[in-house]
Amino acid sequence: MFVYDVVNALDYEKARSIITAFISQYVQRAGSRGVVVGISGGVDSTVAAALAVEALGRQRVLGLLMPSLYTPPEDLKDALDVINALGVEWKRVDITPIYDAFVKTLPDFSQENRVAAGNILPRIRMTVLYYYANKYNLLVMGTGDRSELLLGYLTKYGDGGVDFLPIGSLFKLQVRELAARLGFADIAKKPSSPRLWQGHTAEGELGASYEVIDQVLYAVFDLKKPPEEVKGFFGEVVDIVITRVKKNIHKLTPPAYPDITPARRNV
Repeated sequence: MFVYDVVNALDYEKARSIITAFISQYVQRAGSRGVVVGISGGVDSTVAAALAVEALGRQRVLGLLMPSLYTPPEDLKDALDVINALGVEWKRVDITPIYDAFVKTLPDFSQENRVAAGNILPRIRMTVLYYYANKYNLLVMGTGDRSELLLGYLTKYGDGGVDFLPIGSLFKLQVRELAARLGFADIAKKPSSPRLWQGHTAEGELGASYEVIDQVLYAVFDLKKPPEEVKGFFGEVVDIVITRVKKNIHKLTPPAYPDITPARRNV
């Protein structure tokens, strides 16, 4: 039972219709042949890919499997199951050799800083995605959801380096619900994880479950509840969530620059 029922706050059929129309129109306006998307076996990439197939047809969706040394076999199996279910063309690019070559060139590289070392992986994946996007006249379709965007739980110029985000308005719990409705119930139940280091899970790094995080985000940002009221139900997690939102807002804004245009100089 939810205090703030974020799951049932969404009309899923209407959302599905809006998202598929958005994908179709965005690709058409860009003059692109279709989209390329990284398929990880997780819930976000599964839902994004499934909606892209609905919007564009399977012939216009290219799926990339990009395993690393931290990708468990079950994720690869799930990713292949998704690809087979959707019937899309796909390619596998093992990024471990790329990662190994990359870190060997850094004179002071160390695995001790897990975030700095781990973020190399999504940045490699971004480069691979854009290679195929350029080669085949495709757009890079991102898979980030609203929970991740609000929290800044993404790698700048990694999984944040995309052309558009079709499920960027859906909270994580809503993505899971939509995945089940799309026929991917097992994947909907999987723990979320970027797999940037051994044993890495999203909820372990964030310090709370999405069942709690999404209720906090929904209450504060959609229902406009005062944080103190929400803290009555979720305690210090509210402070953790809001602090992370404020700290990472820069990830969602373009690079800043000083304005020295003539109009500004004459003010």
